[in-house]
Amino acid sequence: MLKEFKEFISKGNVMDMAVGIIIGGAFTAIVTALVDNILMPVIGVITGGHSVEDMSVTVGNATIGYGAFLQAVIDFLLVALVLFMIIKSMNKAKTALIKKEEEAPAEPEPVPEDIALLTEIRDLLKNKQ
Repeated sequence: MLKEFKEFISKGNVMDMAVGIIIGGAFTAIVTALVDNILMPVIGVITGGHSVEDMSVTVGNATIGYGAFLQAVIDFLLVALVLFMIIKSMNKAKTALIKKEEEAPAEPEPVPEDIALLTEIRDLLKNKQ
């Protein structure tokens, strides 16, 4: 069982997923800082100095805090937008690289020695006629 676990952990997909999760966590921190420190103050100015996260409505005795939901939606949309732009850029770069490799002329394969010898014999026979 331990051997199977080692094989499972050492597979590339598990390692790729682990790296993706770690990078995703760091990326989330960047986007959260962008939203909290740059975008939300601008939106706060638009809303008259109110924080979006603190927005709520009172219905009877209940307070519905829709601002936290709006904040989460804005965070999600920004993360999705930035990831879309990164993936689109990577795909564009990958496509350009593939085109460049396809356009590069392939080096001709060396002619096997026996074929070269037969070609030489054929050419000599043609010249004699």
